[in-house]
Amino acid sequence: MPKWLIIAGIILIAIGLLLHYAPGALSWFGRLPGDIRIENERTRVYIPITSMILVSLVLSLLIRLFRS
Repeated sequence: MPKWLIIAGIILIAIGLLLHYAPGALSWFGRLPGDIRIENERTRVYIPITSMILVSLVLSLLIRLFRS
C-alpha cells in the first residue's frame, strides 16, 4: 500500500506542476469530440463524456502495468 501512495503522490505532483507551469499543455482536454457543453445566458452545463473515457483508459492501463 505505501508503494501505491507514493506513486499516486508523484503522479499528482507531476500533473499539478504541468498545469501550473504549462497551462496550455492540456487545453485540448475537455474539448474533445463527444464532450457535451451547453451554455445559455444564465446556465452552463458541461458533461465530459469522451474526456472521462480517456482518463479511465489511461488509469486502467497504468494500474495493469504496475500490478504485480
